[in-house]
Amino acid sequence: MNNQIRVKSPGLLSTIQDLGRNRLMHLGIPESGAVDKKSLRLANILIGNPQHEACLEVTFIGPELEFTYDTTISITGAGAQLKLNSQEIKLNTAINIKKGDLLSVGLMNSGLRSYIAVSGGFGIPNILDSKSTYLKGKFGGLDGRTLKKGDILHGNTPNKASKAIEIPKELLTPYKSHVTLRILPGPEIHNFSQDGIFTFLNEKYTVSEQSDRMGYRLNGKKVELNKSSDILSSGLTFGTIQIPNNGEPIIMLADRQTTGGYSRMANVIQADHCKLAQLRPGDSINFKEISIKEATKLFEKQESLLTNLTSKLK
Repeated sequence: MNNQIRVKSPGLLSTIQDLGRNRLMHLGIPESGAVDKKSLRLANILIGNPQHEACLEVTFIGPELEFTYDTTISITGAGAQLKLNSQEIKLNTAINIKKGDLLSVGLMNSGLRSYIAVSGGFGIPNILDSKSTYLKGKFGGLDGRTLKKGDILHGNTPNKASKAIEIPKELLTPYKSHVTLRILPGPEIHNFSQDGIFTFLNEKYTVSEQSDRMGYRLNGKKVELNKSSDILSSGLTFGTIQIPNNGEPIIMLADRQTTGGYSRMANVIQADHCKLAQLRPGDSINFKEISIKEATKLFEKQESLLTNLTSKLK
């Protein structure tokens, strides 16, 4: 395959990710995939790819890539200095690439993760029905690891030119250093005292430096338990908030383990996963409990907007 993308500089942590390995958690296989799935889906929609197609997820400092063929790309997610052959280019739009072009993604100036989609997708083999990189398991993506200097990625045959579309403002997440995450109560909320629940819902928490694609550890006032936090190991989803016996919350992300043995205080609603995914160490969080009905409406609205955006390409 002659459609090569040469990695001149890999960035801080750049991996191939799609929407993850679904329906395998009962076998002990983590979901993985993009941390900010909405941004990945938007990147693919902009250039006519299927929404689940793999992209490059880049974290905090992006890569420098040289293209050996004509194609179209898009970049979504965190704000960064984006350049094509030293000329500034825009986030959230389709960008035409010519053979020999050099793309540079700099330091993120808002948010943490950006997504680079390539027309037609990357020529990466599926492992367990996904191209996603699972770093701790060392499989998927490019040999189960982050990009390194000198790597060569292969692009599939580009799609036919697609219509230029604009992403509605309602689908663009403003990345802030303080966010309110809406939550639903977890199955072990009864294991926490009333004072503990009050603390959780009224105190501000800070994302710890001890955070990665598995999850965010939070610093702040300890949440009081009625009894030990230990439970029989139970399933974890993206956004599950566990609170171990030290009283400090942990929010699960894409590479989380499949089960956990600490009480689950709450779960971040799906419509807020994009805000959660873009938090940086040092950013702060407040939690707000809402109803299942409200959470469902917010999810349905987001999905409707994505569906409508996709239909504009047809």
